[in-house]
Amino acid sequence: MDYRPRPEDSRFILNAVLDAPSKLRALAPFAEVDEALQAQVLEEAARFVAEAVAPINRSGDEIGCRFANGEVATPPGFREAYQAFVDGGWPGLSAAAEDGGQGLPAVLEAILYEWLSAANHGLTMAPGLLHGAYACLKHHGSDELKARYLSKIATGEWLATMCLTEAHAGSDLGQVRTRAVPQADGSLRVSGGKIFISGGEHDLTPNIVHLVLCRMPDAPAGPKGLSLVLVPKLLPDGARNAVHCERIEEKMGLHGSPTCTMRFDDATGWLVGEPGRGLAAMFVMMNAARLHVALQGIGLLDAAWQKAGAYAAERRQMRAPGAVVPASRGAEAADLIAEHPAIRRILDTQRAWIDGARTLAYRSALMLDVAAHDADPKARERAQRWCSLVTPVLKAACTQQAFHGASECLQVFGGHGYVREWSIEQIVRDARVTMIYEGTNEIQAIDLLVRKVLPDGGAGMSAVLLELRDTLDASRDADADVQRRLAQLRYLGTTIAMAAHANPVLPYEVADDYLRAVMLAMLAWAWARIDAAEASEAERAARAGPAAALRRWVLPEFDMRLAIVKRACEGVAMAHDAAKTPAAAG
Repeated sequence: MDYRPRPEDSRFILNAVLDAPSKLRALAPFAEVDEALQAQVLEEAARFVAEAVAPINRSGDEIGCRFANGEVATPPGFREAYQAFVDGGWPGLSAAAEDGGQGLPAVLEAILYEWLSAANHGLTMAPGLLHGAYACLKHHGSDELKARYLSKIATGEWLATMCLTEAHAGSDLGQVRTRAVPQADGSLRVSGGKIFISGGEHDLTPNIVHLVLCRMPDAPAGPKGLSLVLVPKLLPDGARNAVHCERIEEKMGLHGSPTCTMRFDDATGWLVGEPGRGLAAMFVMMNAARLHVALQGIGLLDAAWQKAGAYAAERRQMRAPGAVVPASRGAEAADLIAEHPAIRRILDTQRAWIDGARTLAYRSALMLDVAAHDADPKARERAQRWCSLVTPVLKAACTQQAFHGASECLQVFGGHGYVREWSIEQIVRDARVTMIYEGTNEIQAIDLLVRKVLPDGGAGMSAVLLELRDTLDASRDADADVQRRLAQLRYLGTTIAMAAHANPVLPYEVADDYLRAVMLAMLAWAWARIDAAEASEAERAARAGPAAALRRWVLPEFDMRLAIVKRACEGVAMAHDAAKTPAAAG
């Protein structure tokens, strides 16, 4: 079965849980974006995804991209689907109207890309960096570069790449060697090689805009010496630039997306931002990309859950423990596997993750608009703090659950899941890379704890957790439980900060466990808001199983992660005390 978006699920979270319509109307650019308009956009997006994108997912995986003579051919149907995507105005959904976009809220774009990733991850990789490239150029590009490239990127007429990684450097961008030499006319000549470049060459658009991280002459070593240069495939006069695709990778998954090794041979480019400030300019792009990767994780998990749920609703195996079967069925009749407790546990657990993670991701997308458009500077500051702290949590946790949860959904199929017939194995393969790109999940955890939580002693994270606490009603048992977890998390941050003074390595060792604890506490908050939202009896009944699964099978991990980190901190304290105690006299 092909993936089918369910707009009603997303609307419930937007409207009933997050009260998005009123929050958006309070922002000047979206004063006219009411609930009806949002619903219309989502219905049209769902139809487009289901009809134009999902049907070519499996063939895109099986046929894949083809490389010959420096050129890449995408799978059959991809060019037509992408052109329909552009013709429908979908790439520019949240781009400013003056740049050719529709000027709609970021949260609608977030939902669109979640669905696109669920329906066809390979094809969605092509426009996946458009928003980040657009934001980067809009904030840091010169007027001349904006006039030439901004609207082309905003509308998806030209696609963009982010060229960071080099073979010798991996995630250590301070080792980047690609060179950019200034020319008399103000351009630069870029030379070097980049690897793992998604969409570095393809046949979807005539031009490709490469944003290349490189080093200018006499630049200092390390990340502070990096600059960002825009290098197009085609120069303004239409001539081919000295940009070459040397090969595409043979990958575990994402066969519909070309992952390219690129070579720049004195290619012509132009500086974006200031010399030596390339990372600052690129982080605008990277942070937007990381939220979209989190949404990829949510979408892929939803796609796996849909397949597994549909299979479980038609496949019969054995008698379900405790099932009451009418006598007419016969004593030997088999039950649907959906009635077996083991299968219900798998399905309800994934659903708990999907709805909770959606709530957090949609809230983050709303905060992007608040940070950009709210008239109150304090509200903008709070929104920016949320995005800074929560984005790495979502990127890491949602992608980890996408892979492991999709593997659990494959288990529902038994042996049928391990063969290609049902396409569940494709989701497992495609999902694995999301834990790696746009900063590995380990890097996300270190970024969160070492670079964002500890420098201010945990004050910023504490403020975020207090904001969540204040949205809850302590008279409700579920809310009081969440408040307890949030308080424990605040104290844990203080405990790590104190231990780090004695052992600066400790935060790097416990960063993964800390991030996981943050995500679990926030999932608990999200489900408290879901449970408190106004809903029909049918909606409540549908969410009863996932809500119970969250309490029984998901949240107990919070206490485990808490104990792991606390034990590590106690070990540091004991070692520190032992070092201060003089040896007993013999």
